[in-house]
Order: sequence, then C-alpha cells, then structure tokens
Amino acid sequence: MDEFLRRTWVQVDLDAIRHNYEEIRRAVNPAAGMMAVVKADGYGHGAVYVARELADCGADWFAVSNIEEAVELRRAGLPQPVLILGYTPPQLAGELARHRISQTVFSTSYGEALSKGAVEAGVAVNIHIKIDTGMSRLGFFCQQEDCAASIDEAAQVCTLPGLVPEGIFTHFAVSDEGEEGEAFTQHQFEQFCRAVDALREKGIRFRYRHCCNSAGVLCYPQMNLDLVRPGIILYGLAPSGKCKDVLSLRPAMELKSVISMVKEIGPAATVSYGRTYAAQEPMRVATVPVGYADGYPRLASSKTRALVAGKPAKVVGRVCMDQLMLDVTGIPQAREGMTVTMFGRDGEAFLPIEELSDAVGTIPYETVCLIGKRVPRVYVKNGKVIGVADYLKAGD
Repeated sequence: MDEFLRRTWVQVDLDAIRHNYEEIRRAVNPAAGMMAVVKADGYGHGAVYVARELADCGADWFAVSNIEEAVELRRAGLPQPVLILGYTPPQLAGELARHRISQTVFSTSYGEALSKGAVEAGVAVNIHIKIDTGMSRLGFFCQQEDCAASIDEAAQVCTLPGLVPEGIFTHFAVSDEGEEGEAFTQHQFEQFCRAVDALREKGIRFRYRHCCNSAGVLCYPQMNLDLVRPGIILYGLAPSGKCKDVLSLRPAMELKSVISMVKEIGPAATVSYGRTYAAQEPMRVATVPVGYADGYPRLASSKTRALVAGKPAKVVGRVCMDQLMLDVTGIPQAREGMTVTMFGRDGEAFLPIEELSDAVGTIPYETVCLIGKRVPRVYVKNGKVIGVADYLKAGD
C-alpha cells in the first residue's frame, strides 16, 4: 500500500514509535507498568495506528483525555485498560462500564455525580483518584502539608456506591525544568506519598499509584511507582530542552508537501498578503500547498525554513490559509511536484520540529497537535507505507 494524496501529508514512522517505547521500557523500573498516553489523537500522530503499535510492543495501559478517545480505541479492537485523565459527563457512567474504561475522579461533587450515574445505570465504574500536588488543575487539593480535609473527601468518594477505587495519581508541574524544578517535584512526590499513606490508614488501598509523566520518566526514575505515563517521548520528542538526550529518541512525525509552482520575480516584487516581503534582487519563489489551515502557523511567516532537495529554503512573506512561499533561488533543481519537508528528514538533511516551535514561541507538543485533519497521516514501517488515515477520505 503506497498510494495517498500527495498534496500535504504527515509521515509517521512506526519503527520510531517502537524504538522509543523500547528505549523508555529499558529506562523504567521493571516492576512499573507502562501507561502510554495517546490523547489528542496520539499527539497528532493518529491514536489508533500508534496504539496498535504500542500494544504490540507490550504497553500495559493507555491514557486518553476523554470518552470519545477511549471509545475510539475500543472500536479499534484494543483490549488494554484505558484511563480517562479528564472529565466525562457523569450520566455516561454506563458507557464507561460497558467499554471497561477507568475514570479519573477529582472532587467530591464529581464523585457523587458519577456514583449516582453508576447506580442508576446498574454498573460499577473503576476510578483513579487525582491528587492535586501542584498544578491547581483537577484533583483533591493537597499542595500543602496539612491536607487532612482533602484526604477525608477523597476517602469518602472511595466508599460511594458504584465506584471501584483502582488507582491514584498526580501530575508533575516542573519535572521538565531541570535543576530549577527538582525541589518542587520532590515536594509534589512527597505530598502524593503522604496522601496515599493517609488513605491507606483509612483502609483504602490502590492497585495502581502513578505520577511520572514524560519528564518524570526521564529525570526521576525513583518515582516510577506502579505505572508511568510516557507521552511526548513516545513520539520521539523531548518535554523540554532541559531534559533532552537522556534517552536516544527518534522523532516519529514528518510534515511533507510539494511544490505546486515555481516562478521568477524581479526586484521590488512583493510576496503574499500585506506585502511584508519584497525581493531585493531577482529570485525564484516556490509556492507550496500548506498553510495555517493545515496547522503550519501563520506566526512562522518569514521566520522559518523548509527542506527542498535536502537544502534549506526560507519561508518568505506571510503564511496563507492554504499555501506559503519559499525562496528557492539557491536551489536550481527545485521544480513543480518536488517533495518539500516542512520538518523532518530529507535525505541526510534534518530539520527539527523544535526550530519551527521556537520560531513561533510555542512547544513541540502544540505543533504536532495542531496539524489539521485535512492532512492525511501516512504510516511507514520497515521503509514501506502500511496504512493511511485520511480524515476527509478524498474521492469517496
């Protein structure tokens, strides 16, 4: 299978996904299970193809953001336990149980509502208690040493009918900040352990304790506990520049397009909306059919590069909704139909996604997640295309 619409596409290297999983698995405590985070459509890579590869690698759990993502995995035939990290409407308790999906519980009111939904549906829902040790996001508030009231609330939730306490977890806020984050990460871990111990004293025990996100996996192996939750590192990207090169990771995603037209323009000719770029001398400009509707940010205008024939070509003028322009004056072989690499590898040349992310003031997490649904995902394994996820199904 090697046919797909060659306008603009994402190429996902499943061998890189496998390599990254195996690197992480070797670094993690052998007693800890792997909860692979595939939320946000597998960080833009395509949750189903990625999850199938990770399941074949031996992933113990999957984590997602919402019930739609969880059900997608079930419909794809994946039997592994799945945890929803975010909110699910309590009236969907029956669906959670039917699909064998575990749900995060983060407050007394939510726990009571979910319990009511479970009782009305005649089901039992597995839950993971979320402890807020430093994010001030979801969770029972335990950022200070005295959190007895929150522990009492969490304990009460664990006794509600229709709810089966299965796990307990927290989320690190600055584990990716290097030395600057060490003290607070240690504080978070200690607060979490205090909460677990306090609940144990009340007779509540959990099969699964987990707190390590990607940066936690890389930098805090002593905090692995029963499960770890690798996310961005599964896709070959570092959580931040302060914890790069801890493992030998391989980026799995490349964004590709093609040259739709090459033209020569003279001095003083302007490029794109707003006439923000003017040619200073004769130059060759290539138009490429990728724009901010595809997820290539408008903020990248005249700031970033692409690869054409293995050589860098600067983005000139404003990025349009569906197109952008490149200066290919120094690439005489540039021609219509030639592949353009917006980030990723072109032969021996490599353009890291971090260059694009840095140029627009964001992080690779956001860059991969923003690649639009009109961009097909093309899956490669052992050097061959083995599948295509075309969300628009062109030609049907």
